[in-house]
Amino acid sequence: MKHSFTETIKQILIDEFEEKADLIYSYCLLLQYINLKTSSAERGSKARSSFGNLYAIYVLVEDYINKGFNINETYKNYEGAKFSALFRRQRELPFGEKLQNHALNDRVNGEFRKFFPTCENIPIIRDVSRKRYWINENLLICNFENQTYNIAESIIKIINQYIEVKQNKFEDLIKQCEQIKNLHTADQYQATNFVFELLAPNVDARLFEIVSYSILKYYYNEQVIYFGFELENIQEENLKLYKTGRTNANDGGIDFVMKPLGRFFQVTETTDVRKYFLDIDKIQRYPITFVIKSDIHVEELKRRIKEKAEEQYYITTIVKQYMDAIEEIINLPILIERFEEAVEKGYLSLVLDEIIKQSKVEFNYDEE
Repeated sequence: MKHSFTETIKQILIDEFEEKADLIYSYCLLLQYINLKTSSAERGSKARSSFGNLYAIYVLVEDYINKGFNINETYKNYEGAKFSALFRRQRELPFGEKLQNHALNDRVNGEFRKFFPTCENIPIIRDVSRKRYWINENLLICNFENQTYNIAESIIKIINQYIEVKQNKFEDLIKQCEQIKNLHTADQYQATNFVFELLAPNVDARLFEIVSYSILKYYYNEQVIYFGFELENIQEENLKLYKTGRTNANDGGIDFVMKPLGRFFQVTETTDVRKYFLDIDKIQRYPITFVIKSDIHVEELKRRIKEKAEEQYYITTIVKQYMDAIEEIINLPILIERFEEAVEKGYLSLVLDEIIKQSKVEFNYDEE
């Protein structure tokens, strides 16, 4: 696979290995895997970044270099890096503050096998009982023409360059968002189109969740509910939507919660309905609203969910329990309609403010 960042990878290899660069790239599957994971480099901040898998490789290779194994042949006797140290280092890297342990534990190896099914090596070796980890040195060393080439330092340079590109793209997004926020009413069309672009299919899943939250927060903002514990003391309160934490967090399937109704919202980009059942089960089949990054009509989505539920669970009463747990489905057309309603109410600037605020928190953006 060749993309715009591939040339950067090749140039780093040329700087390191000169005329052997192309041969080393064709021989080293780990470089080819990194090439696949950096395809979003020039597609802007909205495209998937794959930092989790890249950083799992990065911290292990960094540990390998820091201990001098790239210049000696004693790595096979190394006791392994501690998981806690690797995990902490991942979170110190740009955009890595809230990364979880999936990439280090299995995600990298599983995906590598998918891309290179005939390869006998996997990138990450681990001793689960002792929580010790190694990069597979067989994937770092290339032997041909009676020469040995180690790509460890090149991998660090490649990922560092990718980080720099993504940081620059994200800063451009923030600046663009802030500029559009300050547009006059006459430029509202441009501002709304900008938000529509943030809902496109190639948008990073985290950014889609942020934009969905920002839209729905102000869509519900003026809706009022009356409630109370006594008939003579009924309170009036606006609906308020709260984001429960970082995106992709292990929070039991609750991305947003609404006060005072206690509604749960789960944002998803998958149309694999088995994931919906998992989310429903995680919260004990409490009613949940799904915000789905899909243009498929809501009724068709419901039909597919019910069909899969009947196939998987068969029993009518159980199928009904799952279907009853789906309080509402909000697809992309509905989300756009709700954004347009929020804009009509004068909330465009506040929606953009919220996108900026949540993006800076999510992507660990430092103003300095």
